[in-house]
Amino acid sequence: MKDSSMRGKYKFDLNYDRGELLTEQNNPKSINIDKIPTKEIVELFNKEDQLPQLAVKKAIPEITRAIDEITLRLKSEGRLFYLGAGTSGRIGVIDAAECPPTFCTPPDLVQAIIAGGTESLISSSEGKEDIEKLAKEDLKKKYFSNKDCLIGITAGGTTPYVKSGLVYAKELKALSIAISCVPYDQAPLPCEIDIRLLTGPELIVGSTRLKAGTATKMALNIISSAVMIRLGKVLGNRMVDVAVTNKKLLDRSLRILKDVVDADKDQAISLLNQTNGSVKLAILIAISNLDIEQAKSLLSTFDGHLRPALEYINCQHKLYI
Repeated sequence: MKDSSMRGKYKFDLNYDRGELLTEQNNPKSINIDKIPTKEIVELFNKEDQLPQLAVKKAIPEITRAIDEITLRLKSEGRLFYLGAGTSGRIGVIDAAECPPTFCTPPDLVQAIIAGGTESLISSSEGKEDIEKLAKEDLKKKYFSNKDCLIGITAGGTTPYVKSGLVYAKELKALSIAISCVPYDQAPLPCEIDIRLLTGPELIVGSTRLKAGTATKMALNIISSAVMIRLGKVLGNRMVDVAVTNKKLLDRSLRILKDVVDADKDQAISLLNQTNGSVKLAILIAISNLDIEQAKSLLSTFDGHLRPALEYINCQHKLYI
């Protein structure tokens, strides 16, 4: 009778069991976490939070391949999409949202899709992750095509929303990449590049916003940053495609111009005014004495990469990078 009552209340498959997944297993280190002093809780979390770094390190070959393949697609008019639900979806949204201000990318170059839409960013809508058809619908709304790249993010490797999105990407012959935190044999995923971040059982059983989420954010940081470096958004370690949209970013741009071309504040502001806030063009003009149109043309010749443009004009200026 109890089982019948439960089936009436919950419309899910009660035979569905994820208990064997690495992310759902019990962590023996935290069996008595509710009984220990606060300082010991913090120390335990701190020790466990070293594991995501090791997990990312073991996945370097797959992450490297993902970066190179994504770069090729983006150079050929493709776009990068993150797809996830719950915590995984929110992590994707954070990384995608930070690309335009950091690297001056068009808003549609790196995008994130979360099950349930923007409402899911501030409120729980975990039920949406079980609806397989939603992923395909969401991708179609973005005109997702075979030129594009999809990173499906699912800590436990079983999210129907993400799996169906990866299947759709493969059908289109788009680049399909999966990020999960369980071994392949526990949850195979339909993808071309399979990134496994094995962080182990969480201190709070099943709470993948912890180590699994940390490792996922680390991997996405590396992927998006390295792709932008490969696309010429960085000179040395300076974000020369930064968008000057607030006081902080103006200050950063002025410091880049001071450090790279030794411009004082007035000179740097003048250069930014000439180039409509483009640090990259400002550097090129300061060193080459080209006018704005000449500088734009030269930069375009090298697909926006500043270093080869400087090398082309045989720059003798000392770059502080």
